Amino acid sequence: MIMDHLALPYERNEEWLTLSSARLLDFARTAGKFPSPIEAGSHPHQLRIWLLALGLFPEKWVNRLFSVGGIRMEGDLVLLRTFLPGDPGKDAAYRMGLEALPDARAAGGESSAETLFGDDWCLVMNKPAGMPVHPSAPGQRGTLDEAAVRDSLRRGEKQPAKHIHRLDDDTAGPVLYARNELAQLRLDEAMREKAVGRQYAAIVHGVPKRKSGTVNAPIGKDRHHRARRRVAAEGDAAVTHYEVLECYKEASLIRLWLETGRTHQIRVHMNHLGHPLVGDALYGGSDRVLRHQALRGERIAFAHPWSGKAMTLEAPEPPWFAEARRRHASL
Repeated sequence: MIMDHLALPYERNEEWLTLSSARLLDFARTAGKFPSPIEAGSHPHQLRIWLLALGLFPEKWVNRLFSVGGIRMEGDLVLLRTFLPGDPGKDAAYRMGLEALPDARAAGGESSAETLFGDDWCLVMNKPAGMPVHPSAPGQRGTLDEAAVRDSLRRGEKQPAKHIHRLDDDTAGPVLYARNELAQLRLDEAMREKAVGRQYAAIVHGVPKRKSGTVNAPIGKDRHHRARRRVAAEGDAAVTHYEVLECYKEASLIRLWLETGRTHQIRVHMNHLGHPLVGDALYGGSDRVLRHQALRGERIAFAHPWSGKAMTLEAPEPPWFAEARRRHASL
């Protein structure tokens, strides 16, 4: 269940989230739960039981907070230790972000990854093509995860942001991050329930016969090529929707929406249709115009993990994608 952003305000004091017990109770009752009021200053054990009875927070999260002393009451206020700082010893991206912060400040504090949105709960970073989301080998620098940590630290935040989904290294576009464990639990659940909308644009070779359609074809590993994936009956379910936006002499601009998030899904499905992505040499595309796949994330839509407010973030078109469109349109 997601909070109503108007019904349940909170205050933050460093690591602690402070809520009114009366407002929590009122909100639970509007949601069909009718626990008794809790006495002011109750012991953390009673508070844990009461929070579970409210049904407003994941049971796993409430119990974990209790186990580390992260639940308490001050008068009639409920305090939850929600905004935990990062641990450089356990989180490599956080450590690298800390290490790189002085150099980033000296260089003006800018990153090639743009921040589209950020608050106490979540972060949306616009990943450039060529930047991996996370390290593919220990100690790898220059990842989006590191940039996300550095962005948070520059803004005085100490929470390690955790990515909720990923993009291929050479795919540009928005990537969603959770800034704390509660947000991560809720956003992970939204991904499982296909409630995170992801819209993409791609330039493909040729012109599809149908102006719109759906590719519903399972994807598995290609046993003949370690880096490739392929449509395979024994693979994982994968569904991609598409529509043709513009047709050129030798290529088309298409828009795509994902129901699932398999590795290389768009690249595999468009190759399966006989229209590989421009620049995608791994899946049969020509790299004459572009040296990597002509694919970018346009938009991401999700419910805010605290307020439930509908969030839609759009990424600007990268210059390389606009140039690829222009060159194909001029052929």
